[in-house]
Amino acid sequence: MTQAPRRKRDSAATKEALLQAASELFTERGFSATTVRDVAARAGANQALLFRYFGSKQELFAAVLTRNSEQVIAELSAEELPRQLLINLLDSAEPNGEHPLVAMLRSWSDERAAEMLRGELGARYTERLSELSDAEDAQLRADLVLAWLFGIGMVRSVLGKSPLAEADPEVIVRYVTRAASVLLERTDLSDDR
Repeated sequence: MTQAPRRKRDSAATKEALLQAASELFTERGFSATTVRDVAARAGANQALLFRYFGSKQELFAAVLTRNSEQVIAELSAEELPRQLLINLLDSAEPNGEHPLVAMLRSWSDERAAEMLRGELGARYTERLSELSDAEDAQLRADLVLAWLFGIGMVRSVLGKSPLAEADPEVIVRYVTRAASVLLERTDLSDDR
């Protein structure tokens, strides 16, 4: 009796399917409401593979954020980055619209999320934003803009503080990009060019 040939496993495709499923679920439900069981089921993979490739839910979340952030940074110019980050954070106020960045802000007390903001993820954004200033303290200016954007996301989407939580996103984008342009000095980021 001949055995059916064993299907070759494609670890890269499985990892990608897990990352995609996790990205969708973190966006739909947020970090806390997403389970590794749901991620594995959506990816059509075994939970054990998720743990083998990523180690934990926190590390899977970190991988999703890193991948999404690298994609945003690669696709956008430095001039487009502050505006798009802000739009991503503001769009998260819609039901089931939580962007993975807001899920990270909601998880700020988690040590890994805080480490990502301080470390690798924050550094990539700071580096790109610092391209918008010729000042000696360009990195500080970029960190200030980044802190402001994340702070706006925290106050609006996580804390739900009025009047920011109810404000028109277009108005917020107009005000913030105008102010960020002054701080970064080299580029007019506002729509009122």
